[in-house]
Amino acid sequence: MSGTFVGAAGARFEGVRRIAVLRGGGLGDLMFALPACAALAAAYPGASLTLLGSPSHRELLAGRPGPVDEVVVPPPAHGVRPGPEEPAALAGFFAAMRAREFDLAVQVHGGGRNSNPFLLRLGARHTAGTQTEDAAPLERNLPYRYYQHETLRALEVAGLAGAPAQSLEARLTVTAAERAAGEELRAADARGTLVLHPGATDPRRRWPAERFCALARAAASEGWQVLVVGDETDAAAGERIAAAARAAGGPASSLAGRLGLSALMGVLAVATVMVGNDSGPRHLAAAAGTPTVGLYWVGNCLNAGPLGRGGHRVHLSWVIRCPVCGVDVTQVGWTAERCEHDPSYLADITADAVWEDARALAAGR
Repeated sequence: MSGTFVGAAGARFEGVRRIAVLRGGGLGDLMFALPACAALAAAYPGASLTLLGSPSHRELLAGRPGPVDEVVVPPPAHGVRPGPEEPAALAGFFAAMRAREFDLAVQVHGGGRNSNPFLLRLGARHTAGTQTEDAAPLERNLPYRYYQHETLRALEVAGLAGAPAQSLEARLTVTAAERAAGEELRAADARGTLVLHPGATDPRRRWPAERFCALARAAASEGWQVLVVGDETDAAAGERIAAAARAAGGPASSLAGRLGLSALMGVLAVATVMVGNDSGPRHLAAAAGTPTVGLYWVGNCLNAGPLGRGGHRVHLSWVIRCPVCGVDVTQVGWTAERCEHDPSYLADITADAVWEDARALAAGR
């Protein structure tokens, strides 16, 4: 079998016909898990692979070629999927999953305090996953340490299950219809198309909107088109950024809150360069093959930054203490205390430096 193991290699299990992989969360979390899914699919050819994921995972992967055969969205469960738990719904879900008789269940969803008991209720013949010291053990366990790249962590778990890595990075097939829809939004006479994403779930991971405005002005002044993407919470910032670009003389519009995931994939795929915070759209752009400039707090880059630099660049914030209260912000993860402040940790990253990298990536492409 071709491929390379990350960490220790586990022996292949015999007679595996049905595989379940548990990974909830956002779009970035899905991108971290896809290389592990590809490794499992290659190691167990002919087996079906069911991802126990999120509604956004199901929407994105529906009808898209790849290692995942289906996405099943579990009911809300503490530490696995947010929302109020309903015991009857969970009981019905686990009964249906046990009826599938999974041969292998793989957990790449956090440290296992909540996800390992969840996985064990599937009733699979074999299990593998991550484990904090106080989590229920699986058949094969990878000690969970917060500072490890999420993709490599998932690949190490797949390796324990006998599946060597086939690729270190997520790849998504962009359909012809998605690409055509994205092309319709491009300005034909622009020197390039710069796609910006100013959002992030954690406000501390957001580059200030005024920096995005400065970047948009720089791009527009050189004849680039600017498109802003994001969800409804990014709409106000998106309009502000697009207005800054138009004021500098370039074509610009905000699509924040107006795109489904398929349409977003089309826009990201046709972008010359994408610039974004550590959030789902940057990971999707990279998976579509688009050059990106990522804006990262250093701890997040350790866990979620792009592995290569030929097609991707990162700008790092080296903040290690909250700018408001001074608390140590490197102590992150399951047990870390979090202060109440939400300043941007990325405020020291300059628009000039980001634009310089975006231009270099465009020239290289």
